[in-house]
Order: sequence, then structure tokens, then C-alpha cells
Amino acid sequence: MPAAARRVEVPAALAASHARHGGDAGRAWIAALPALVEEMLDRWELRPDGRGRHGVVALVIPVLRADGTPAAVKFQPVDEENSAEPVGLRHWRGDGIVRLLQDDPATGTLLLERLDGDRCLTEIPDDLTALRVLAELDARLTAVTAPAGLRRLADIAAAMLADVPVAERHLTDPADQTLLRTCAAAVAEVIGEPGDRLLHWDLHYENVLAAPPGSDREPWIAIDPKPLAGDPGFEVLPALDNRWPDIVATGDAPRAVLRRFDLMTEIMDLDRDRAAHWTLGRVLQNALWDIEDGETAIHPEQTLIARAVLRRLHPA
Repeated sequence: MPAAARRVEVPAALAASHARHGGDAGRAWIAALPALVEEMLDRWELRPDGRGRHGVVALVIPVLRADGTPAAVKFQPVDEENSAEPVGLRHWRGDGIVRLLQDDPATGTLLLERLDGDRCLTEIPDDLTALRVLAELDARLTAVTAPAGLRRLADIAAAMLADVPVAERHLTDPADQTLLRTCAAAVAEVIGEPGDRLLHWDLHYENVLAAPPGSDREPWIAIDPKPLAGDPGFEVLPALDNRWPDIVATGDAPRAVLRRFDLMTEIMDLDRDRAAHWTLGRVLQNALWDIEDGETAIHPEQTLIARAVLRRLHPA
């Protein structure tokens, strides 16, 4: 295929995202992306096979391998979060998660099995049915012991606790300051036993795709892990704050949050008390990230989740 036919047109939204979050480095990566795509297609003998997709960071292009097998090639700049993605995918061996076919550590490029990018768990109308699928996948993924060399929840938690005193001063509402300290105290109680399971770290409804029609794979498969060694309780929060309109539609958001929390911890067979502590740790992490981005308040959804989960630690 002529090189001109393979040359990618970088989506404007992806370019804007990299400029916003990565500055000059992000713009440089976007500028080099078309040449990288061409290089990797040549190296791996791939042919484009449809419209590409992108998120905040990655570009994914459907391709055909030399033998005609459908696949997908994922382009992303190498950073601390995604550098271990191929390590985790190899360790899971496709059990409940997308299969890794090939990777290039120098550029962060991954060749993956092709899934149905048009169907994710948000397509399931009933949120609790979707939650069961998510929790069952999470239970399988976190049943695996993390390989050596991954980032550790213990280190991430320690760094969060170290950041709290300065971050607290950026919050304008005393109630938010109190909640930040409460979440930090919850993390401090469990940091001595951070766990050793292989965590996905970002398993939410849009990161679970359907298998292609006619595939011999299971119906739903996880994608896009940020592998981490730690306690499975640290996995729960994304299932609580995604599909938020379904929570609001119940008319009792705190109760709906706890229904999700209880179902997740039941299916994943988690110690509910420890899961509550680590869920508050995720609220703390999200708050710290927001403060780093210039926010001066904890997001209302995160506040509601934290206060609901605190009921599991301190029942009325």
C-alpha cells in the first residue's frame, strides 16, 4: 500500500488534549505521530482497516495483519502510567482482558486483538447488570499476583499522604478540607498492608468492550489497564462514579452508591471495611489530581461517594 494511503490524519481533539496536558512535549508527540504510524504499519506488516478511535491520550487504528487477521494498533506516548501496560497484558494472558499480540517498548506502541469498539458496558441499559459484568471481570483480574517491578500502591499511597498538607490549603471550603483529611486518615490506616494483586487501576464501563460478532471469546473483555500492584479494594471507585446519571435517577444517590459498593465487594469477595478505606483513598487521589489542575473544591460527586462509603466504616 502506498505510504500516502496509510498516512494518518491526527484527530483535532486528540491533538488539543496532548497540547493541553503535555505542553510542548505533547505537541511534539502529535507532530511525530503520522510518521510513527507509517513506521509501525510497515514494521509489523499491517494494513489499515477502518476508522481510528482515540481517547484523551491514545490513538487506536483497526488493522489487518499479513495473514488477514483483524487486530488493532494502539499509539501512545510512553509515560509512568502506561509503560507497564504490556507487562500486565502478558501476565493476564487474555483472561478477561484484551490479548497483546506484539509491542514496541521504545515507542509504547501495542498491537492488540480486535474488539468491538462500538459496544461497551454503557450499552447495557440496566446499570446493575453492567456492574455485575464489571465486578466479575475485576474479580478475575485481581485474582492474579502482580509480577515484580510494577508500580506499587504502597508508594502511591505514601506520596498522596505527603501531598495532603499542601493540597489542603488550596481548598476554600473547610468542609472539603475536613473531608480531605478524613480520606487521608483512612489511607493511613491501611497503608501498612497495601496488597500484592495485579490491579487494572482504571476498570470502568467504557473500558470493557464487546467481543467481535462470531468470536469465540467471552462476551465482554477489559481494555486499557494501568497495571499496579496492590489491594483489590483500590479498584472499586470507577464503578461508583461512572454512569452517574443512573445513580441520580434513583432519587437516592447515597443509597444507590452503596448498592453498587456492596455488590462490587460481594462479587469480588473483598473485605468490605478494607475496600471502604481504599475507596476513600481513590477519592483522595482524585481530589489531589483536581487540586493539581487548579481546582479549589472537591467534586460534588466525589464528596457524595466519600460520605456514603463512610457509612460502611461508621454505621449510624
